[in-house]
Amino acid sequence: MEETSLKITGANKSFINKITNTLSKILTPTKVSINGMLISVKRNSMIKAFEHYNVEEEDKETYEKKYDETYEAYLEALDKYVMDSVYKKVKNNTASEFEKNALSKYYGVISLKENEYVEYKFRKQKFLIELDNENVQNSGKEKVIEKYNKFYIQKMDWLYKGILKNYSIKLADTSQTYDTTKEWIYLKIFNTLKEYIENILSLKLKNDENSENKKYEDIRKDYENYEAFEVGKLDQRDYIEKNMLLLGISRKLFTHSLPLTVAEQCYMKLLKDARCLVQDTKIATKREKAYNMLMNLIEDYNIKLLSTKVYWENSEQRDAFKKFWNQYQEITKLKDINFIEYVKQKEVLFIRDDMKKMEQEKFDYSKLVKYYKRKLVDYGVLREIQSYVSKGNYKKPKKVEVGA
Repeated sequence: MEETSLKITGANKSFINKITNTLSKILTPTKVSINGMLISVKRNSMIKAFEHYNVEEEDKETYEKKYDETYEAYLEALDKYVMDSVYKKVKNNTASEFEKNALSKYYGVISLKENEYVEYKFRKQKFLIELDNENVQNSGKEKVIEKYNKFYIQKMDWLYKGILKNYSIKLADTSQTYDTTKEWIYLKIFNTLKEYIENILSLKLKNDENSENKKYEDIRKDYENYEAFEVGKLDQRDYIEKNMLLLGISRKLFTHSLPLTVAEQCYMKLLKDARCLVQDTKIATKREKAYNMLMNLIEDYNIKLLSTKVYWENSEQRDAFKKFWNQYQEITKLKDINFIEYVKQKEVLFIRDDMKKMEQEKFDYSKLVKYYKRKLVDYGVLREIQSYVSKGNYKKPKKVEVGA
């Protein structure tokens, strides 16, 4: 009788568990639909407040307060959807791959809360809005999509700027005990710029095509060049060049959230990576490609950043750049007259300038210096002393053309 009783009890437990699991799977879709309705109501209310806030000129503070309140309620509804619906569907093994990935990303964002609260604050909003944007775009409701897109672009623009500003503060902060190289901050900056260019700038450019004022026309060419890197497998040279394009675009889009001093550090990081790539590459053809990329990066750094620099902490560096800039402008005059001579003199200018800057670096660039000197010999700017070739000794010719 004892054995029979145990078997019956066990059977009852198993039966109850099966019923519970079945009910959970049945109730989960109901929960999803309830949350979906709630999100829709909160979203519509928020969009309405957003439109009033952007259109109405009088009593701006009241409309802003209403927009903030409805936006907060909208985020709470989305957060509840993730915890009540997506979590339960994943737990009951009824979730789609999209929902599984969404929950994984959600916990990734939550993990930032304890140590990186500012980033967490922006990232969580960004995640929840992106999650709902998928639902809106898949709804097929054109009017809803059109209204939501205006909010989505404006809010995401603000969130990305907040994230980049937070990284900029960390990169400029010398009081904290971060890794001295701050590699992880550079990585986050470039990844965030990449996300923005692909997800938000692409939408802005699409809308810009149908507008009259063409606000982003000067960025379009850079964006198209960037898009070319999305095709095929990328090597280290491609990644450096891709990040160079990201920085170039950022100088037009994020002048406040990614200030010049921070952008300069990012350029210096890319220059170091590019120099190392040139001196470490063994295959001649690949090395030449890396060298050409480095020349483009040096030009980008000087034109898009240093030429816009107003305040210089070091007067010697300022005077050195003025001298460089005057030479560069003189050489540029040759572009339409003698293109081959223009390219030659420009490269010589870049090499000499970079060699001076490398002297101030602690890193060992001796192999690159030797490669640079070989280039100068090939251009007839330096004369090689034959008896000391193995030691890398070179001598300047007595006469050098202006700008060479």
